[in-house]
Amino acid sequence: MFMTTTHTRLRTLIECALMVALGTILAQIKLFDMPFGGSVTLLSMLPFILISFRHGVKWGLFTGFINSLLQMMMGFYPPPANTVLAYVGVVLLDYVLAFTLLGTADLVAKRFSNQTVGVACGTIWACALRFLCSFLSGALLWGSYQSSYEWAEGLNVWVYSLIYNGTYMLPEAILTALAAVLLVKAAPRLFQSEI
Repeated sequence: MFMTTTHTRLRTLIECALMVALGTILAQIKLFDMPFGGSVTLLSMLPFILISFRHGVKWGLFTGFINSLLQMMMGFYPPPANTVLAYVGVVLLDYVLAFTLLGTADLVAKRFSNQTVGVACGTIWACALRFLCSFLSGALLWGSYQSSYEWAEGLNVWVYSLIYNGTYMLPEAILTALAAVLLVKAAPRLFQSEI
């Protein structure tokens, strides 16, 4: 029994590490840059959502958290306001919460008896949480950058953040949800819980 539990944990840990590596590589592949800012990547959120489906929310959160730390190491963007509170806000909203919450996809998915519907809804849920973090960060922390964009002059900071983050996060979420649905149709065993 002990060997089986140790073997299962080790296998799960290795799978999580591989998904962090895959997500990092996919984040570097930009399908297109958006005119207002941001870019759409090649399904960089999907590996973390997949871990949530396969191993549960605990492992999904863990993998997303590790990814958030890696993302900070690869390119931390300091906030415009040079205050401790602004730095804490950027760390939490742009990195830790934004990436960690991708691991909550299974919270929603397991409520559905139809696996495909559950995967679609869970994926949309996780992507919506990531968008919410970016939206809040854009309005609360990055609003001063609004004046850098001619299109954003005179807009309310919340509208600015909605447009800026929505133009790249919405296509990314749609592509991620479509890919998850196609993947669950093609290989449903990939989405079966391993916990």
